[in-house]
Amino acid sequence: MRQKGYEVLLPLGFHYTGTPILSMAKRLKGGDEELKRDFISIYKVPPEVLETFTEPINIAKYFHYEIKQGMIEAGYSIDWRREFTTIDPAYNRFIEWQFRRLHKLGYITKGSHPVGWCPSCGNPVGQHDTKGDVEPEVSEFTLIKFIHGESYLPTATLRPETVFGATNIWIHPESKYVKARVDGELWIVSRDSVEKLKLLGKEVNVLEEFNGEALIGKYALNPVTGLRIPILPGFFVDPKAGSGVVMSVPAHAPYDYVALEELKRNINLVKQYGLDLGDVESIKPIPVIRLEEYSDIPAEDAVKRFNIKDQRDSKLEDATAEVYGSEFHRGFMRENTGVYSNLPVSEAREVVKRDLVNEGKAEVMFELINRPIYCRCGAEITVKVFRDQWFINYNDEGWKTMVRECIEGMSIIPEALRLEFLNVVDWLREKACARRSGLGTKLPWDPDWIIESLSDSTIYMAYYIIAKYVNIYNLDPSRLKDEFFDYVFLGIGDVNNVARELGIDANLLRSIRSEFLYYYPLDSRHSGRDLVWNHLTYFIFNHVALFPRELWPRQIVVNGSVLMMGQKMSKSMGNIIPLRDAIKEYGADVLRMAILSVAGLLQDVDFSPALAKSIREWIDGFFKEAVELIEAYKNVRVKPRFEDIDKWMISRLQKHVVEASKS
Repeated sequence: MRQKGYEVLLPLGFHYTGTPILSMAKRLKGGDEELKRDFISIYKVPPEVLETFTEPINIAKYFHYEIKQGMIEAGYSIDWRREFTTIDPAYNRFIEWQFRRLHKLGYITKGSHPVGWCPSCGNPVGQHDTKGDVEPEVSEFTLIKFIHGESYLPTATLRPETVFGATNIWIHPESKYVKARVDGELWIVSRDSVEKLKLLGKEVNVLEEFNGEALIGKYALNPVTGLRIPILPGFFVDPKAGSGVVMSVPAHAPYDYVALEELKRNINLVKQYGLDLGDVESIKPIPVIRLEEYSDIPAEDAVKRFNIKDQRDSKLEDATAEVYGSEFHRGFMRENTGVYSNLPVSEAREVVKRDLVNEGKAEVMFELINRPIYCRCGAEITVKVFRDQWFINYNDEGWKTMVRECIEGMSIIPEALRLEFLNVVDWLREKACARRSGLGTKLPWDPDWIIESLSDSTIYMAYYIIAKYVNIYNLDPSRLKDEFFDYVFLGIGDVNNVARELGIDANLLRSIRSEFLYYYPLDSRHSGRDLVWNHLTYFIFNHVALFPRELWPRQIVVNGSVLMMGQKMSKSMGNIIPLRDAIKEYGADVLRMAILSVAGLLQDVDFSPALAKSIREWIDGFFKEAVELIEAYKNVRVKPRFEDIDKWMISRLQKHVVEASKS
């Protein structure tokens, strides 16, 4: 773009915030040999430097230097005058200003909310805190309480409207279950679910423990229909998922339909658990949703269409997605669902859940739908209902309206992702924005909390303007009060009054304000596909909340990741190549050309040593031939004459230049 006449600002800062490096330092302090080997073998950290990594800040500083040197060696024309870290005191003042404004606007709230939780670190976790950078996806389940004697068998479901079609209960016969008093009621749940229930705020007192086999052949009462249904063996039941007790709806769940049909054919298993084969065979699906393009039993239709033979068939996922999606968008409740008859499924789901909860027949349970996820410390992530936690309320409908306006008016590349951004806006809810430990900025009105890494990195682009002046003029961070940021970003206040109050030269303030307006709004934000669902959308939310409409971001460009020979880079596969090592091995020009030659929007870049080697040979050959031609003709004084072939080559070159510019 610079070669086309544009003035381009390309800065770089370093994100120190969060708990990942604290987890690494803790593991090293505890003598984690695997992590030590990774640092030495993959990242070539000298042993004497590694010894200092028990202090988190030393890890950050080491890789800060390595990344910066890699960028310099790669030839990136970065404006290093604007370099900063997210724990610099001046940056802390900037984030404090941001959060005070969000708080004043009513976008930061305090309350109870389910969050991804690391039981080892004792902190809420986000994408940056997990192995593989996986964002914990918390979903709301309905825990329907089937009656078993004096106890309840709570079954977790995302489809409470299908309770009318429950034909049996599935229990894993070889897993451990408990009878426990939960908030004064007797519940039978898997042993693995006990700690989850406690983290959700329930008082749980375990009374006895037994194998699931003890429940097989017994009965439970559907709290909605009053139907007495059997408890059957289900080896597919995951005791760590939900309550470990599953409601079976074979008319509308392909997994349940296949499992029930398999059990009917497995005479030995039926006998093993003392079940009556006739009773099992008499279980018939109960249709409760009407769907025009399907028969009365949509699950059976899908199983047959996908030619699914057993529970191990991977096509069951596709069949399930098809049935669930079709029923939700186009299905209607049947007459046997009482007052919900003829309601669209999309409406009935919430109405049924609300009524069951109000009647005490169900409760709400929160669960990770993309488990298992692991914290960088190694512990498995679960869900905790966090009380007295600070949240950014991304569920504010007025705020969402402004964000939708911004998305509709900005450039999204590729265009296909515009709808994905809008979908994220629709489902975003409150986001925990602070934690008790880690590096970062303290919450200004509650300093026991530290602002977390996905919340202090949403408008940092604006800080690049200020960072240059902080670095060059050595501005005292204590002078960077809210009035400073109000003037620079929003033009609030008289510059002379602000200068006098802060003790900063008025001309310097004018220069900073002028430069901010020169570069803002942000012309283009480039990032990875995995950040559409959090970081990039938070970026839009915070910009529209804090800046006037004319300063809203103009464009987002989304790209894929870099693969190594078709595989994701990972320590376990030993295929990670740090940037500086790659430059030493292949050269900066070769590396940049190799990545560029296979790059495409939304496509992962598949780097391979063979590709880099061939490009290196091509560049070396081109350079050698050019040198030879220059040497051969250096003494020739005849004015060159352009032949037709020369004109053709120049024309072809210009055509490629035009095409590249247009793209």
